[in-house]
Amino acid sequence: MRLLIGARKPFAPLEEALAEAGCELLRWMPGAPPPQSVQADAALLDLCDLARHLVAGWRLRRMLRRAGTPVFALDRDAPWHKGVRRRRLRMLRMLQLVDVYASHSLQDATRFAAEAVYLPNAAWTRHYHLGARTLQELREPSRYRYDVSFIGNVNVQRYREHAGRVAFLDALRARLSAAGVALHVFDGEALAPATQVELIQASRINLNYGAAADHGSVRSWGLPERCYGIPACGGFLLSDRRRHARDDFMPEKEWIAFGTLDECVARIAHFLARFEASRDVAEAAHRRVLRDHTYRQRAQQLLAHIERWRRSRDKA
Repeated sequence: MRLLIGARKPFAPLEEALAEAGCELLRWMPGAPPPQSVQADAALLDLCDLARHLVAGWRLRRMLRRAGTPVFALDRDAPWHKGVRRRRLRMLRMLQLVDVYASHSLQDATRFAAEAVYLPNAAWTRHYHLGARTLQELREPSRYRYDVSFIGNVNVQRYREHAGRVAFLDALRARLSAAGVALHVFDGEALAPATQVELIQASRINLNYGAAADHGSVRSWGLPERCYGIPACGGFLLSDRRRHARDDFMPEKEWIAFGTLDECVARIAHFLARFEASRDVAEAAHRRVLRDHTYRQRAQQLLAHIERWRRSRDKA
């Protein structure tokens, strides 16, 4: 399948998986003039980039429509949408630039196109995997160095949207410290994937709190990549609540979540006291991720959506 990719920042894990699936990837830089013609089965365009370059996007859309090429808009940032101005998002819909909206969160499902498909994040297993470890080795309590860890973006000077995350982690650290439990916070931007894997596998509990896609108090329904990457490495994940979690994992068996600071503290105490139970959940989540939630699976799902769209138009 030939695909036209339009994104200012490459979506490396998905593009890698599409190439491995035998796809030929063509390129269009958002904002640039469209090519005179393109022979592609579909265009995969970053929704936020498209909204920021409406005129160029409209010209590209006009050319693609003449060729019968559908536009799939990929969105990994709902409902924040990378801070794109609301009027641009409204114009995106008014101009009908998108045939299918493909997102990690369906809370904006009807906002940008007549058709929407759920395309969640996933584990990039080229980087996040068991490595030299086995699940059985990870059942040895003595190998763990950290009680609770968080790995992610905590640079609030550069990314103000993470201020709520840092405030929560500071409050959690104080509560846990009073109970003799240590919380370790690592800035993910400064760590190579291999180092992150080592930390995940050395932590009894790995936290997820907050997401770049959250819009202030409006929480994204979608799961950040760490919610798949941590289980892929064999780590035990404790996450804030996300609506789409029930679509991707079995609650309480593959997915453990909390709603408040008090509940987070209680869940940490519970699973630190029940190591075997935490490993049961971690192993179940690991198997689920490898079965359903890698970028290879996402590539196949996306290609299936494209094929279904094209077949439906052929019948029409």
